[in-house]
Amino acid sequence: MSDLIIPELLNHYNVYNEADKLVGVSGDVELPDFESLTETIDGAGVLGEIEAPATGQFSSMTIKIPFSVLYTDMYTLVNSASGVNLTLRGSAQFMDPVTGITSHYPVKVVVRGKCKKHSGGKMTKGKKMDASVELEILYIKIDVNNKSMVELDKANFKYVVNGVDLLETIRSQI
Repeated sequence: MSDLIIPELLNHYNVYNEADKLVGVSGDVELPDFESLTETIDGAGVLGEIEAPATGQFSSMTIKIPFSVLYTDMYTLVNSASGVNLTLRGSAQFMDPVTGITSHYPVKVVVRGKCKKHSGGKMTKGKKMDASVELEILYIKIDVNNKSMVELDKANFKYVVNGVDLLETIRSQI
């Protein structure tokens, strides 16, 4: 197999609450955007404006977990007084461009947060209800092929990207 691969698709995934697989999860689970808090820089020596991102500082991040119908597992995520720990485990499919062989590698996303919103969806005879739980993310870690790519812990001042601790210098100065 060559070193170059062509990523194709997420073959399948499951969502786990603590150690148990959540039943009733349907459709797409949209991962959050990492949108940096910024400050507009302008003045002498700068042509126009620059949006300067504050390292490790991000706007609110959410993840929405869809359920086909109202189901007991959904309500294990709703108590906003207790934290929620979720793990999304998937298998990404890729192709070796030299041999044409299809293979797979693991993708894992760990999220800790609190329920921000939940929806019972809609009631239509013979249809899914499209219920959902939306979590405010306090912690997220994304692993690709068993390698940590990003880890953000908003409550514990940690932001590591591809093995580089981007807040190490800042922590040493405060």
